[in-house]
Amino acid sequence: MANYLADLRKEIGSRPVIMVGAGVLVFNSSNELLLQLRSDSEDWGLPGGAMELGESFEQTAKRELFEETGLTPRLLKFVQLLSGEHLYYEYPNGDEVYNVIALYETAEPEGELVMDDGESMNLKYFPLDHLPINLHKITQIMLAAFLDQKNNQD
Repeated sequence: MANYLADLRKEIGSRPVIMVGAGVLVFNSSNELLLQLRSDSEDWGLPGGAMELGESFEQTAKRELFEETGLTPRLLKFVQLLSGEHLYYEYPNGDEVYNVIALYETAEPEGELVMDDGESMNLKYFPLDHLPINLHKITQIMLAAFLDQKNNQD
């Protein structure tokens, strides 16, 4: 499978790029949130990643969720589109990005948790009121946007 971002990095190195992608809030039947312990930054994050050429946001969300967790969503619900300078991130390898993220949520996905893409050191569900302290910076922003929107709907 092609890897647009890796190919782009060969041309431009670590310089900042606009990275378009998707993140997925996955909830189980106990309303616990699935997080992955990331192998690159060793903190907890949401499943998700960069869009490939020709993909829609929904396709990106489904592909990344499956690649990183082995799960397939029954239904993806769009939450919010996130962008801006607060979504700047420098990866541990020095690559710089300004993220544009389509955030989705899904409940009780199909499949069994599997870690075989090398991006996860652990996959675990957490109650929303007992999340790990070492949350990835971008995950904190996505969670805040989700909770803010949820609180405004109630």
